[in-house]
Amino acid sequence: MPRLGSPALEFAMHILLVEDDDELAARVERGLQQAGFVVERAANGHDGLELALQPQMDMIVLDLGLPGKTGLEVLREIRARGIVTPVLVLTARGTWADKVSGLNEGADDYLTKPFHMPELIARLNALRRRSTGHASNLVTFEDIALNVSTGEVTRDGAPLDLTALELRMLKYFMQRVRHVISQGDLVEHLYSVDGMRESNTIEVYISRLRRKIGAEKIKTIRGLGYRFG
Repeated sequence: MPRLGSPALEFAMHILLVEDDDELAARVERGLQQAGFVVERAANGHDGLELALQPQMDMIVLDLGLPGKTGLEVLREIRARGIVTPVLVLTARGTWADKVSGLNEGADDYLTKPFHMPELIARLNALRRRSTGHASNLVTFEDIALNVSTGEVTRDGAPLDLTALELRMLKYFMQRVRHVISQGDLVEHLYSVDGMRESNTIEVYISRLRRKIGAEKIKTIRGLGYRFG
């Protein structure tokens, strides 16, 4: 079983960072990338809202004090549109009213500035586990069990030897059971991996994963993409 050092690196999540402070944004972006996350950044509320509506975003880190649209306005609008992507709100003042306002508008967690990167990363990982209904690190479906902390995968209790890329893809599928996922979504989610930009490359890795976990688990939906389970 390959090891790449950290769970976040093995299973890269797309993080949208909406922060207008260039110095802070650069520090946070660098820290998240070093932890293995794929980061998109917006410097104002209008751009943040546009990116928040993209399906490949797994998490949103949202500052409240933004130009154009405030963080609360962005949060209110994405929730009104039915976007359930987990949102962690950053607040500079850290007042009780700021925290309550963010939570009332649909934030899943908050963090007061200044903060330490390990705490932000830990909170994002915890939010992701809660959002997929997995309070622990173990994700299961039928006879497949995936430990997102260690990268270990078993089928009927027997260990499976998956590459790091196969692990990323399997986790992406297992967190979206019975959802139709297009090739474009897969490419966008995995684009940080070399050689994954072509749809025929996706098909190669889908075929390899099917052989290891059971071909029936990943169904091809003609003209639309794939469905796990």
